[in-house]
Amino acid sequence: MSGDLSLDINIKEPRWDQSTFMGRAQHFFFVTDPRNILKSSKTLEDARVTVENYRLGVVKPGLTEDELWRAKYVYDSAFHPDTGEKMVVVGRMSAQVPMNMTITGCMLTFYRTTPAVVFWQWVNQSFNAVVNYTNRSGDAALTTNQLAAAYVSATTGAVVTALGLKSLAKRLPAVMSRFVPFFAVAAANCINIPFMRQRELKYGIPVTDENGNRLGESVTAAKSGIIQVVVSRIGMAVPAMAIPPVIMNALEKKAFMKRFPVLNAPVQVGLVGLCLVFATPLCCALFPQKSSMAVSSLEPDLQERIRQNSPHTTTVFFNKGL
Repeated sequence: MSGDLSLDINIKEPRWDQSTFMGRAQHFFFVTDPRNILKSSKTLEDARVTVENYRLGVVKPGLTEDELWRAKYVYDSAFHPDTGEKMVVVGRMSAQVPMNMTITGCMLTFYRTTPAVVFWQWVNQSFNAVVNYTNRSGDAALTTNQLAAAYVSATTGAVVTALGLKSLAKRLPAVMSRFVPFFAVAAANCINIPFMRQRELKYGIPVTDENGNRLGESVTAAKSGIIQVVVSRIGMAVPAMAIPPVIMNALEKKAFMKRFPVLNAPVQVGLVGLCLVFATPLCCALFPQKSSMAVSSLEPDLQERIRQNSPHTTTVFFNKGL
């Protein structure tokens, strides 16, 4: 070991207590910070080297604890926790605010015609498909054919759902029709996430003991993780898609907005962005990313295998994805 920094810092876990909502919220405010997508390849690589070297017991001379934690959060924002691969930029959680504020703002602005609904729902679900695949749990990759089938199924199902809801909205008051994009997104999340993570539902995700030793793969754990992610994603959409429509409905009646209708889209996008800055990390924090489950809740064959190979293990842990 070189340098004076202690090797007792556990950077395998977040800096804050993940058993509390506030601890998870602090963690995700750093992970989802939009400024992380502006980091250069060199900065990301330096962070990766710092983190991986520290895990091996090698400390860069002069490295401080704060610098180590900063490197860890830059690393966490760009590299997959299970595979260690660098994630595509738009699929990272740090891209959620800028990408979603643009897409959601446009969905809320251009919702009156069927072509606009189809186009923006397709854009949104294509983006969600990238995010859902990028932030999947486990380390097994989908084949190109599997990925293509999952993408087509997810986007088609989501767009059809949006169109069905739009047709129902014709019988609703004008202010209520503004909420159709939200209900479409909520329903589409229930379709898109399971489709894009269907391999996990078929083969399971890795479960480990408290020391990180892999015990097997569990479909039950995968189902639990996916349900939690669906709830979190719908929660993210609630403020961004429920609050701006109410404000815009009032603003559009003002003389100023009638004189400058071109301001509708940028104002809407700005309102959505303001909501997402807080909703994204807070809803990611609803559940621990490293989830747990009692061995007794797993599949019978996996329970038996764990009892034979690790008889003292009563709880397993898994990455639920984001």
